[in-house]
Amino acid sequence: METVNTTERLRELRKFMKEHEVDVYSEIYQTLSRKSILILPQVVPSEDSHQSEYIAPCDARREYICGFSGSAGTAVITSEKAALATDGRYFNQASKQLDRNWHLLKQGLEDVPTWQDWTAEQSEGNKIVAVDPTVITAPEARKLNEKIKRKGGAQLVGVKTNLVDLVWGDQRPSRPNEKISVLDTSFAGKKFEEKIEDLRKELDKKKSAGLIVSMLDEVAWLFNLRGQDIPYNPVFFSYAAVTPTTATLYIDDSKLNPDVVSHLGDKVQIRHYEVIFKDVEGFGDSLEMETAVGGRPPRPKKKFWVSTKASWALSLDLGGEEKVDEVRSPIGDAKAIKNAAELEGMRECHIRDGASLSEYFAWLEEELMVKKTKLDEVQGADKLEEIRSKKDRFAGLSFDTISSTGPNAAVIHYKPERGNCSIIDPTAVYLCDSGAQYLDGTTDTTRTLHFGKPTDMEIKAYTLVLKGVIAIDRAVFPKGTSGFALDTLARQFLWREGLDYRHGTGHGVGSYLNVHEGPIGIGTRVQYTEVPLSIGNVLSDEPGYYEDGNFGIRIENMIMAQEAKTNHKFGDKPWLSFEHVTMVPMCRKLIDGKLLTQEERTWLNEYHQEVYEKTKGFFKGDERTLSWLERETRPIHVMEFALS
Repeated sequence: METVNTTERLRELRKFMKEHEVDVYSEIYQTLSRKSILILPQVVPSEDSHQSEYIAPCDARREYICGFSGSAGTAVITSEKAALATDGRYFNQASKQLDRNWHLLKQGLEDVPTWQDWTAEQSEGNKIVAVDPTVITAPEARKLNEKIKRKGGAQLVGVKTNLVDLVWGDQRPSRPNEKISVLDTSFAGKKFEEKIEDLRKELDKKKSAGLIVSMLDEVAWLFNLRGQDIPYNPVFFSYAAVTPTTATLYIDDSKLNPDVVSHLGDKVQIRHYEVIFKDVEGFGDSLEMETAVGGRPPRPKKKFWVSTKASWALSLDLGGEEKVDEVRSPIGDAKAIKNAAELEGMRECHIRDGASLSEYFAWLEEELMVKKTKLDEVQGADKLEEIRSKKDRFAGLSFDTISSTGPNAAVIHYKPERGNCSIIDPTAVYLCDSGAQYLDGTTDTTRTLHFGKPTDMEIKAYTLVLKGVIAIDRAVFPKGTSGFALDTLARQFLWREGLDYRHGTGHGVGSYLNVHEGPIGIGTRVQYTEVPLSIGNVLSDEPGYYEDGNFGIRIENMIMAQEAKTNHKFGDKPWLSFEHVTMVPMCRKLIDGKLLTQEERTWLNEYHQEVYEKTKGFFKGDERTLSWLERETRPIHVMEFALS
């Protein structure tokens, strides 16, 4: 990870900021005096116009302007200062990539302001803050505007010309325009016509005029289509609008092949991607209004729905709060509850994927310990991708493989760079967090290994993390429980030692879609309190522990919520539990059996037996992997550790 010199980029951006002060003043804020426009703080979020976590290269504006390549963070630039805010997953990485022009705001730490508060502080003295309204949500914009005004700033303005794009100029990559494909119903589990009909029932039930769909994975899921515009995410640039009588897909029609056109038929109208904002203005203008009463202005009889993740620009063009209801997306909720075909696909693809990981780890151990081969982290990741690519229904990776050795394993979202990464050290911890896209599902698995002699602290930390994995896996809880409520189950063993980790315990996962999928998860985020876990949810179980500059531990399994079999049903309501689908052994060398209870050892032995039975068939004629698998999955007994 190299530091990026941003001096010239910031100089250019500040030049454009100064030029656009007059435009903002003259076009939008005639009531402000010319002297009030002293500075124009510019907010640069990570997201694109669809609030995507993973973005196309053309939308990596925040990375371009500050040099930080992590997936989460917001940059704020004034005429004299520049700050980058990110969370605990990226403190280490950001400190290495930011140059001296930048101040790092470590979000979540005591006495460190949020990026919104820091921005508001810079606006004191009736100053204006600017942002591209297509890359910030309406709720976020309102919240920021309120903070700015409370601090004595003027207000937040939307500048439709993205100023970072002006700095980027001709060097900015073009927007991808890859072909899309139809996802067969055997994988999707439901026809798109049925999904649209279900959505219309919800619209009718809540008396809504329609829904504007802006999240790329929601559009892909709704129409049973997949694309290649965003690295690692099988989605495509698009919007959709669904009303009680129409369904419209906004997309560049050059993406459509005859199969897609036939699939959509006459049930979906195709409009060009770029006309969405013009069309939503028309939607807002077409709403039937109630008769005005007294001095009250007329109000629409029905409003349009937009997701709370939709852009501020979409909300404004629809007519703002008078004509818009911001809701948690009903498509996001439906997508998170997998149907029978999707759940079975998850089981099957994780068996194939688990076999790939076992083959890789067996190969890596032999290369490092027997052949004494010098391999760097990228070479390891490349080999794993090669092995995965030979499996049935493989469609690509689901994110950049985190292949990390020693101190690099402590960088939570580490990304090895070709030609500038570490040689894998067989005497140090090796953490591999990786996943793949298959036509029948999406995988995300982390295993931490040691090929030499681990330290006592590495063994202890690994075992405490493993206990957290097991605690989540074995949890039984009543319907209505949120992932927020389960989070402490994973952390409790670390907490008893005064240890913790700065990331969530679990995230939702798509079905041949985004590897990070809302609205559910396990963690301390407020949004995880809003949506209870439901039968059919698929999410990760991934506690960890990290010592900066030394080592990192993370174990990640994929789990699926199911109805639990309990002796009683207090409250006469269902109880839930989890089914694990990841099929990869834990690292025996890092387990201290004395720290495991009998129940935990039983769970581990049964899990390893399941892994062995479900994956051994892939290794006929592969003695190396089969031998490794047999060794790593043999039962663990406490007597093995009694004399250690």
